[in-house]
Amino acid sequence: MMLIPCPWCGLRNEDEFHCGGEAGRRRPGRPDDLSDLEWSDYLYNNENSKGWVRERWWHHKGCNRWFEIERNNVTHEIRPI
Repeated sequence: MMLIPCPWCGLRNEDEFHCGGEAGRRRPGRPDDLSDLEWSDYLYNNENSKGWVRERWWHHKGCNRWFEIERNNVTHEIRPI
């Protein structure tokens, strides 16, 4: 089990959280102007590179806040931002 450092609640088990995906990903400004292919690319295709990634996490069983961390998706080592 991963231990995730919540900035407000401290170190907690991963089952208290929900991963919101890559941080910094921006929703297209005018989604109605996108083709179906462009929209599905935005929805389903992430960078997914090995190593350190910046992610958003929601502490749904705690303070109910969103925050960002850097996580190594190979070793699962976590460092707060």
